[in-house]
Amino acid sequence: MGFDPAGKCLLFIMAVLLPPVAVYLARDKVCSCMVSLNILLTLLGWIPGVIHAFIVICCCSDYQSH
Repeated sequence: MGFDPAGKCLLFIMAVLLPPVAVYLARDKVCSCMVSLNILLTLLGWIPGVIHAFIVICCCSDYQSH
């Protein structure tokens, strides 16, 4: 998947509202340990889930340009 600034912006908005969904979509719908970790962090507190979602979107997202 190529670089899509609008899609990445929508992922950031989704990360604030529903962090696990944003991580799921950012990882190109691959249910991985990152999604499970984000669910756990979100259950422990909303802020850790949002921070983790931002990190996944910025660093590990399939929206990165190659």
